[in-house]
Amino acid sequence: MRAAQGQASDRELPPAKHGLAGFAERVAATLFFTLFPADCHICGFPLIEVSRLPVCQACLIALRPLQGSYCAVCGESLNLPSEDCVETRCMLCQRTDPPYERAVAYGSYDTELRDLIHLLKFQLVRPAAAVLGHMLAGTIASLERQMPVGTIAVVPVPLYSRKRRQRGFNQAEMIAREALEQLRLPKRLELCTGVLLRCRETSSQIGLTRHQRRENLRGAFAVSDPTRIVNRDILLVDDVFTTGTTASECARVLLRAGAARVWVATVARTLKISSGLMVLPEDPTVDLGEEGRKIASA
Repeated sequence: MRAAQGQASDRELPPAKHGLAGFAERVAATLFFTLFPADCHICGFPLIEVSRLPVCQACLIALRPLQGSYCAVCGESLNLPSEDCVETRCMLCQRTDPPYERAVAYGSYDTELRDLIHLLKFQLVRPAAAVLGHMLAGTIASLERQMPVGTIAVVPVPLYSRKRRQRGFNQAEMIAREALEQLRLPKRLELCTGVLLRCRETSSQIGLTRHQRRENLRGAFAVSDPTRIVNRDILLVDDVFTTGTTASECARVLLRAGAARVWVATVARTLKISSGLMVLPEDPTVDLGEEGRKIASA
């Protein structure tokens, strides 16, 4: 977990829980957590409230949305003033158009958000899905306003059948359900489960190159019933956008099956490009220089 031991005692409690609490409340809380001790699963600080979600209020408040400038297509970070990059693409998206229209995410995966997602996926703490769904709902709402009119098919990225049986649920589907329940737009957003299938189990993507990742996922997805998505706009939903390989492969499969366009919304994404990012100019006649050409050909 994120906080090191020894720092917990120096951490401040949420403002509402300082010495303003009544004596009886403090005694009851002390007695309860003496008998039933529990710590926040993110920072390790002792919890002072009874909750189905073992995360303190301070960590929940720390879950902030992305801020700054991002690629207008894949959502990668850009080292540009926000007002200058409304329609700016990152270097990779300028070289090759992704199969999806746009990918957006709520927050960065390199924060407490990663721990909350792991809490759901690996520790099977299902109440975490409600918090993650709330984040995804805001992300979907902002993207939905940019999508064409009509009903949009919301398709969660599927798990392989064996992994789903082991986990007991598909986290992407669970988070999507929570988000749509909060948005309350049944005539606009239709959850379509079972449309996209994971046909085979794939090895871990960690440590693979972009080409190896694509080969690892090739043939891993299929559409069960093309009539449910033909000529429809699709909103592909997942918990994390890492390199975009999974989202791209799913989008290709959906487009081949007859989907009109594919959009992507995730709770978190990994931001890979450093602050020294070079953005390719839109004009191909502009000379990038020797160093720029090396980066572009990498």
